[in-house]
Amino acid sequence: MSASALNHEAAELGRVHEEPAELSRVLVVGTGLIGTSIGLALRQRDVDVALSDTAAGRLALATELGAGRIFAAGEHFDVAILAVPPDAVPIELIRLQRLNLARSYTDVASAKAEPQREAERLGADMSTYVGGHPVAGRERSGPSAAHADLFVGRPWVLTGTPLATPQALADVRALAEACGAIPVSMTADAHDAALATVSHLPHLVAALLAAQLVGSDKTTVALGGSGLHDTTRVAAGDPDLWTQILLANADHLAEALTRFAADVTRTVDDLLRIAAGDRSASSALKETLRLGVAGRARVPVKRGEPAAGFVTVPIVVRDAPGELAAVLRALGDAGINVEDVRVEHEPGRARGLVELDVRDDAAAAVIACMRDAGWEVYS
Repeated sequence: MSASALNHEAAELGRVHEEPAELSRVLVVGTGLIGTSIGLALRQRDVDVALSDTAAGRLALATELGAGRIFAAGEHFDVAILAVPPDAVPIELIRLQRLNLARSYTDVASAKAEPQREAERLGADMSTYVGGHPVAGRERSGPSAAHADLFVGRPWVLTGTPLATPQALADVRALAEACGAIPVSMTADAHDAALATVSHLPHLVAALLAAQLVGSDKTTVALGGSGLHDTTRVAAGDPDLWTQILLANADHLAEALTRFAADVTRTVDDLLRIAAGDRSASSALKETLRLGVAGRARVPVKRGEPAAGFVTVPIVVRDAPGELAAVLRALGDAGINVEDVRVEHEPGRARGLVELDVRDDAAAAVIACMRDAGWEVYS
């Protein structure tokens, strides 16, 4: 699906009048990374959060972390959140609705169309249900990886059907906003097409790339640097969960992967021509790299702002306790805001490289601050 077609299909369901919503009691079913992070975020807003999970150990840890209290039978909630895998959403939605546990229901699955169709087929009440997907996460899973600020500034897609009531739409929008996210209304199919490009394809490509390392010897792998770390990071995600996600969006993902495979095949042909002595093919290779730079510049860095507005300042630090904290403290004392931080250790050496992403107009101040404080700066 083209970008223009996707934009046309992305329905702004928020045009319908929504009743004001105030959340005071929320049920979270599933205490993995997303469910526990939602609980932590809502507890910071003093929302009463009840937690439910069939895995007793995971539930106990989420409770211990402060994500909420254990659910008690007979309670009723403003919103019930299904933080379960995509294939579990329809049955779990119907189960909770039959128990009349909440005024409104939502889920957080990263594929929307298939679970929604199955829920309708099984007879779920679509008037009180609004699909949801907080577009945030980590390569680690489980409650121990949860953060209260995981959703801050991130999109939270709402995929309510025309049957959804204004109250249900307002409740789920209020949930997203309470977690610090930015609600975005789309159809389920538009969401899945978009996520195939910006989430599911990158994960699958990262997995394919990381799989190339399995047969490599240790010496070869040890040569990998930040490029290898960055491009394979998400490949560490839970294979069972990601299998379900990719299965639920197989059609859109296949289209995205087909386009990607065509680019790979074309690049292979360019390289074979270069290897055979045809240097004219280098212009095609350069164009591929140029397009990569252009695409990367469109990736949001913070709250929807483009990467083009930022620069990276690398500094060398000792591999010692408190060193990174001292760097950030020095910048804070100087009134300099850092958008992102990455740390890479140098193999066999007691030092590492800290990359600071800052705005273009702050780069000079960062360099001066770091040098004045005694750190070595690459500029």
